[in-house]
Amino acid sequence: MQAENRSLLAITHLSQLLDFVTGIGGFIVPLIIWLTQKDAVINMDENGRAIINFRISMFIYVLLCIPLILLFGLGLLGFIVLGIGYFIFPIINAIRASNGESPYYPMTMKFV
Repeated sequence: MQAENRSLLAITHLSQLLDFVTGIGGFIVPLIIWLTQKDAVINMDENGRAIINFRISMFIYVLLCIPLILLFGLGLLGFIVLGIGYFIFPIINAIRASNGESPYYPMTMKFV
């Protein structure tokens, strides 16, 4: 039986911000929460998939920005835009999850 736990959904989104403290915790912690709670919490599977897809997409975008640094510094602009999105979208989606809405991460490729 699944239970509704909006606060855990919000915490899962906010746990991505651990990257600013630990470097890699922002991927590992949401992955563990999603894998352990996807059958126990309503909408955890949807939110967990959105988070993992967002994280993989952001990693690919960062890799694409590296060679663009040589092209008139466009990669630096890309890093700035990605950094802002990396910080803002988990907060926005934590609020959406606490309100019972579906997550939305723009420019996310579907992998999972």
